[in-house]
Amino acid sequence: MFSPLKLKYGPLFLLLGLLSPAAASAQTKSQEIFPGKSWTHASVRVEADWSKEKLAAVRAYADSIQCSAAMIVQGGEVVDAWGDIDKKIDAYSVRKSLISSLYGIYSAEGVIDINQTLEQIGIDDTPDPLTKAEKQARLVDLLRARSGVYHIVDFETEIMKKNRPARGSHPPGTYFYYNNWDYNVVGTIFEKETGKKIGDAFYERIAKPLGMEDFQPGDVFYFGGPISIHRAYHFEITARDMARFGLLYLRHGRWNGKQVVPEAWVEKSTHTSEMVTVNGLGEVGGYEYLWWVEYGGVHFPEATLPGMFSARGANGHYILVIPTLDLVIVTRTDTDPPARDAKTLTEWADKGVLTKAQFGHLVKLILDARNGH
Repeated sequence: MFSPLKLKYGPLFLLLGLLSPAAASAQTKSQEIFPGKSWTHASVRVEADWSKEKLAAVRAYADSIQCSAAMIVQGGEVVDAWGDIDKKIDAYSVRKSLISSLYGIYSAEGVIDINQTLEQIGIDDTPDPLTKAEKQARLVDLLRARSGVYHIVDFETEIMKKNRPARGSHPPGTYFYYNNWDYNVVGTIFEKETGKKIGDAFYERIAKPLGMEDFQPGDVFYFGGPISIHRAYHFEITARDMARFGLLYLRHGRWNGKQVVPEAWVEKSTHTSEMVTVNGLGEVGGYEYLWWVEYGGVHFPEATLPGMFSARGANGHYILVIPTLDLVIVTRTDTDPPARDAKTLTEWADKGVLTKAQFGHLVKLILDARNGH
C-alpha cells in the first residue's frame, strides 16, 4: 500500500533522494520482512548501506551518554544492536504509546467509544472530585492530552507539576498539557470498559501476534497513592520487544499479513495538523493518541525528518520510527527503579539520564552512518 506520508511529502523526498526507484523497490520488498522467533541480522544488501566505522562511532557516543541498550532496524532486519537488549526495564512513558495500540483495537471492535465523556463512562476522583465541567472531557481528549482536567496526581515529574494549569482554566479539548492524570485515567477506563487487565490484553492482542520474545502479562505493574484513585501502570519490557512494536507501526499496524492494529488508528496516531508547545521548551512538534509526531519540521534536535514519530520515556527510553528510511531506532538506559511506588518512580523519572538533546545527536550520528546519505 502506498503510504499517505509519501503522498504528502513525496516531492520533498524525491528532492532529498530518499525515494529513488531503487530505494522504493527495496522498501517495497522490505514490507514483507518480519522477525521470526528472533531478530535476523541485516542482509548483505542492507549492510552495504551502512558504514561500519561510523556505526562504531555511534556505539562509542551511546556508551558516553549511558545508553545501556540500543537497536537499529531497517527493512525489518537488525543493522546493529548492542547492550542488554533482552533485559526487561521500566519503559516509563513509553507505556502511553503501548496502551494506545490497545485502544485502536478495542475502539474499532466497538468495545470502547472514545467520544464518550468522563461523565458518561462514570469517571470521577477522590478525595478531590471532578467538577461538572471537567466531566465533559471526552476520552479522545485524554488520548490527545487535551482533557482540560488538571487534577493533581501521585506520579508526575517536577516539570509536570511546574507546568500544570489551574483547575478550570481551559475547556476540554482546547489546550495541550502533558498530563499524567489523563494517562492514568486512560488505564482506568481501558480496564473498566474491556474488563481486562492491561498486561493480559497487551499480551494477547499485541505481544503474541508479534512474537515478542520476552513480554508476559505480569510485566505491567501498578502504583498509586492518596491523591488520586487512578493508578499509574508501567511496562517492564525489553529493547528487542520494543523494536517489534516500532516495526508494527512502521508497517501501518500489519504483521505478517495480519492487521493487528487498525491502519486508520495508526495513521491518526502518527499524523497531526497542530503544533503543540510546552512551557520552557517552546514548540515540540505534534502529539496524537499518545504518540509524539513530527510537525512543521520539529521533532528532535539535529535529526528531524518528515513523518517521523516516537514513543518516549523519561531518562532515554525511545522508540523512534522513520518511515522515509524504513527505519526503527530503540534506546534504553538502565534506570529500572529499585521500588515500585510513586515516590521512588518520581525520583527516578527526574534523574535526567540521556536527555532529548543527547538522543537527537545520537540519531544524527545514526543517520550519518548511512553510506551515501
